[in-house]
Order: sequence, then structure tokens, then C-alpha cells
Amino acid sequence: MSETLTIWGFSTSWLELVSFLLSVITVALTIRQIHWGWLFSIVSSGLYAAVFFDAKLYGDMGLQFVFILVSMWGWWQWWRGIDGETPLHVARLTWQHKITSVFFWLLSFAALVWFLKTFTDTDVPYADGFLTAGSLLGQFLLSRKKLENWIVWIIVDILYVGLYVFKNLQLTALLYAVFVVMAVMGLRSWSKACQK
Repeated sequence: MSETLTIWGFSTSWLELVSFLLSVITVALTIRQIHWGWLFSIVSSGLYAAVFFDAKLYGDMGLQFVFILVSMWGWWQWWRGIDGETPLHVARLTWQHKITSVFFWLLSFAALVWFLKTFTDTDVPYADGFLTAGSLLGQFLLSRKKLENWIVWIIVDILYVGLYVFKNLQLTALLYAVFVVMAVMGLRSWSKACQK
């Protein structure tokens, strides 16, 4: 699965290609609030962990394992809700939760940069740490069906495009460009659902 192939002018591997396709399916199902998207998220995250390990993006690699755990929890949340009986509905964050979310992102960023600089040989500790922390926040908000998850994903995905181009993961950079468009679609769709 590690042999190099060229698709649409991009150099990639079978592993990255399969991860790409499963990730697109995941987001498409998520936009439509179909809980089966979490299953695709679990599989694509496992595959992307291997892709990111090869690229020495250890923060992103570790994030995939967190995504697997959060995806299992998110699947349950979407299906059964907080009380175990009522599925979640799209809702907005309160101002207090917005401030807490930004604080979490910054604190996680600082902790991840320290970890990456101290214990890994990554050449992009700040970018990897910032985007990993943002992704953790986005995934948590998504699991709770908070509308603002899409805003976090738009910011993170735009920045990830540049990081993946720099790391020569062109197909993944293309994926994250697609994710930006899909996140905008998700924001619009969930905004309508939130107003009902």
C-alpha cells in the first residue's frame, strides 16, 4: 500500500488515496447528520495515522487516535444523546462556551508545541501543534452537534492545505481544500437545522 502512484497529477500512495476517499464520505454524511459517518471516520482516522507517521506529522498522527476515540463517543452522542435516550440536535455555543473553547485551543496548542519540540523530530511543531489543537476542539464540538464546529473546521482546514503542501502530501492538501468547501456547506446546512 506504500507504492507511489499518480492521480490527477498528484503523487500519492494507495493508503493516502483510500484515506482520502473515506474522509470525503465521512464529511458528506456528517453534513447530512447521518450517524453512520462516524464509522467512516474511525476507519479513515486509523489509515491516516499511518500516512501522517510516514510524513513525521506526529501531532496529526496522534490526533487520529484521539479522533477514533472521540468518533466512538460522538457516534453514541448523535444516536442516543446525553441522557442515553434522546438524539442530539444542532445547537449553538453560549458566549461562555465560546470563550472556553478559544482558551482550550490556545492551552492545547502550547502543550502540544512543548511536547512536539521536546519528544519528536518534527520540523513543524508550531503548525502541527496549532492545527492539532484546533482539530481536537472541532471534533469535540462536532460530537456535541454544536454549529460552531464548522467555523473551527473552516479555519483549520484552510491552514492544513498549506501544511500538507509543505509536507508534500498533495492529495491530502487537495482533500483539505475540499473539506473547506464541505465545511462551508455544513455550516449553511446546520444553520438552517439550528433555526428550526
